[in-house]
Amino acid sequence: MNITSLLGRREFRNFFLADIISGFGVGLTTVGANWYMLQSTHSNKLVGMYLTVNVLAGFLMSPLAGSLTDRFSRKQVILWTFLGRALPMSLIALVIGYSGFNLWAMYGLAILTGAGWITYMAASRSYVQAVLPEELLGTANSFIEVSLQVGMFAAGAISGIILNYTGFMIILVINIIMFFVAVLLVAAIKADSPVNKGINEESAGFSNGLEYIWKHKSILSMGIISILPLIVTQLFNVSSPDYVSTVLRANSVVYGFVDMGYGIGGLAAGLITGYLINHFKNKNIIVFFFTLATIGLLTLYWTHVIPLTYVCTFSLGLSNSALRVVINTVLMHRVDKKFMGRATSIWNGTAQLIEVFASTLMGVANDKFGANIGFLWMAVIMLIGAVWSFIMLNTTKLRSKQV
Repeated sequence: MNITSLLGRREFRNFFLADIISGFGVGLTTVGANWYMLQSTHSNKLVGMYLTVNVLAGFLMSPLAGSLTDRFSRKQVILWTFLGRALPMSLIALVIGYSGFNLWAMYGLAILTGAGWITYMAASRSYVQAVLPEELLGTANSFIEVSLQVGMFAAGAISGIILNYTGFMIILVINIIMFFVAVLLVAAIKADSPVNKGINEESAGFSNGLEYIWKHKSILSMGIISILPLIVTQLFNVSSPDYVSTVLRANSVVYGFVDMGYGIGGLAAGLITGYLINHFKNKNIIVFFFTLATIGLLTLYWTHVIPLTYVCTFSLGLSNSALRVVINTVLMHRVDKKFMGRATSIWNGTAQLIEVFASTLMGVANDKFGANIGFLWMAVIMLIGAVWSFIMLNTTKLRSKQV
């Protein structure tokens, strides 16, 4: 049984626990920082600037993150991402604890978390590919998605309570502790060998990774397809508050349930997608979930019924998370291990850059045409994904027993 075999491997078991624990800490800081900025400055503009700095830091770090991942042991890079965030975060916590809110300290936190996240994503996904056999990759990606959803679920609820009764410094302290616990878990596992050991520095460089992806058009296409659910997730976060308020004419309680519906869908995807990968062709799963998301988004655009909104946001969360699991699994099967770190950082960095401009345009469009226009845009994006993946997966070298 895949689950028993997967959890029986100490390397993955420790990594999985570290992923959950560190993800919980990162979730606390992510949610808490946004509220803390708004509470302290009463400026949506400064909150937006914080998020922009965070995303741009990740984008600018992506070339180095990919190269580091493919040049050194993935385990070592993961440890660097934990310690490299925990130690500077300790200094930021001291500044905030001593002097109170400090805008420059918050911008420093935005840079730290953005750069650290993009590096961790490249190293962690490459590590999974490096230490597991191909038949366990689908189940492993499902577990990672569950880890992400559980961490964000718990963090979203607990962060608000901590902020209300203590303060943002306590959130940072908890995040730092979580990083050090994750360090102990990862340090206890056997190191993987650098996949580019003995290769000259130029061959392990970022430009070499770009050249590899460009030469393999099917991998390039699948990488672009993998970005679409990430963009839609960001656009959903931009559009949903205004949609609930102005289109549904509902309150924050309804918005909370809408957001929860999306999260429950994501958690459900993590629980079932491993089974789907083992029983159905990946290309059919990908096309199905792109189509399901398109139908749900069009329903949100055309109808304005609160119960139906819950159903549609659940289906969107289910689809986006399932697509991440399946597409990541396909990419792990197809991308050479020597290039996985650079490939992951290229796709995540590109997604973040697009999200900066797409979010701004979405906000302008929502103000001008109404909040439901955002769901029409998202539906078009997912429809493109459905058509593109159907054509690409049926006509390229990606056709195989895994696909």
